[in-house]
This record gives sequence, structure tokens and C-alpha cells, in this order.
Amino acid sequence: MIKQFFSGISAYGNALNLLSKLKLWKYFFVPILISFFTGALFFTAAYFASAPIGRFIAKAWIWEWGAEGFLSVSIFIGGLLVFAVGLILYKHVVMALSAPFMSPVSEKIEAYMTGTAHHNHRKTSFAAQLIRGLRINMRNLLKELLFMIPLLILSFIPIIGIIGTFLIFIMQAYYVGFGNMDYTMERHFGYKESLHFVKKNRGTAMGNGAVFIVMLFIPVLGFIITLPIAVVAATTEMVKLLQKENLINIATNTTVDTLQNK
Repeated sequence: MIKQFFSGISAYGNALNLLSKLKLWKYFFVPILISFFTGALFFTAAYFASAPIGRFIAKAWIWEWGAEGFLSVSIFIGGLLVFAVGLILYKHVVMALSAPFMSPVSEKIEAYMTGTAHHNHRKTSFAAQLIRGLRINMRNLLKELLFMIPLLILSFIPIIGIIGTFLIFIMQAYYVGFGNMDYTMERHFGYKESLHFVKKNRGTAMGNGAVFIVMLFIPVLGFIITLPIAVVAATTEMVKLLQKENLINIATNTTVDTLQNK
């Protein structure tokens, strides 16, 4: 898994070059707009909601002494909570709505890496890609929120909090990478097969997602370039994994017989 993790990270090294070489930037115009405006919406929500949530948390302090200081800390915690939940929602909203635009990008990269434009795998429409994107990301969102709450509480405990923060980062990275990998998986696997495949290659998902999350913190630019680069990096790794497991025939770029009927 560790080898997969670093492989998922290193895939970003050639992503920008491949984006330009295959002239893929035009496919990202709508997803970039979705990403930018969704990010702006969640940052605004975090800014305005932090004070009300902070004042609600501050009610737990029943003493007069230190009340002002506790209120300041509560407002900070409130903003952090909104930001953390907002970041989770942002990722899944953007990846779900961008699915129909990312699938053609993934397919072109696969064709380039396998040396042929002739494909023989699952055919999906714009609507089917959108529905699958919503289904995958809704599932991942609910699971992420389920684990996020106890881990977020854990992160406020001194010393132990470091472990909680690290686990939050890894968990978010996994589900982000999952979403990016699914733009390729949706052509080769059904829903259940995709869940099994990504669990088997969770290191790749974590590596891809880890860079994705770090890049989001680049002011403004992060909301513009992160998704395109991450999708290209995830696709190149997915093609390698499919080839490694003989799920793609390199010569003809067709999936093996066992997958053609899925």
C-alpha cells in the first residue's frame, strides 16, 4: 500500500505536461467554474457561520471569568467545524457534478496510453455518468461524515489530537482519490466492482487524494487547477493498474471477457 501511495503522488509529476500535450484544458472549463463558485460559497459560509456557532458553543461556559476568552476560542472552533464540513461537501459536490466532463478526459488519456482510440468497454451517457457520480460521491460523503465527527473531537485532545488530525487527512485523501479514480472505473466496472477495486488499491487513492487536498490550499489558484491535474494523475495510475491486472489488453485496448458483460 505504501508503494501505491507514493506512486499515486508521483503521477502528478507528468500531469500538467499531459494536459497540454493532449489539449485537454478545454474539457475543464465547466468543472473549473463549478469548483471555483462552490469553493467560494463554502468559504463564505464558514466566515459568516463561525460567530453564531461559536456563541452557541460558548453557552457551555457558565462562569463569568474567562467568558470572553472562551467565546473567542469558541468562534474559532465554530469556523473550523464549518470549514471542515464544508471542505468535505465541496469535494464531493464538485466531483459529482463534474463526472460527465471528466469521463471524456479519462477516456482520451487511456487511448493515448494504450495506443489506440478504439474502445470496447461499458458505454455510458451524460446522464448515466452524472447519476453514477452522484451515487458514488453521496456514498463517500456519508461515510466520510460518519468517521469525521469522532475524529474531529479526537483532534482537539492534546497530543492524541495529532493522531486524529492525521487520520482525518488520510480519510479525506482516500475518498477524494476514490472519486478521481472512478472517472476511469466507470467505463470498466459496475458500481460494486468499483468499490472492490478501489479498496484493493486504496494506497493509490490516498496518494492521489493527499496531493489534491494540499493543492486546494493554494490561494484561489487551488480551486482552478487542482481538479484537472488530479484527474489526469488518477487516470494514468488507473490505466497502469488495469494493465497490470490484465483488465485491459494493451494491443487492442479491450477489457477481458469477464468484464465485457458488466
